[in-house]
Amino acid sequence: MHDATKVVIITEGVLLDKVAAIIEANGATGYTHVAAGGKGSRGKRSTTGSQVSGLGPNVKIEVIVSNRDKAEQIADAVAQRFFTNYSGITYLEPVEILRPHKFEL
Repeated sequence: MHDATKVVIITEGVLLDKVAAIIEANGATGYTHVAAGGKGSRGKRSTTGSQVSGLGPNVKIEVIVSNRDKAEQIADAVAQRFFTNYSGITYLEPVEILRPHKFEL
């Protein structure tokens, strides 16, 4: 097993393509996204739509990168660009991966 870092971003679904562009621009080889629901400082959201009028569902995006510096670059770039005007959180987790070549450009 090899050490890596997972970046988790939970934000508004409308930002998915823009967040993906930041992920790719920072050298990640891929990401996974799923619908996300829950409750936070900006209200309650379901996976099919928001209980707050006019807002769509959230998305959870996970990215695994080979080193923490790259993970922090992605997390910081997303937070700086979007989290002033959109709901969102990001956090990092240490993970172990089996095939490190899958996470290198």
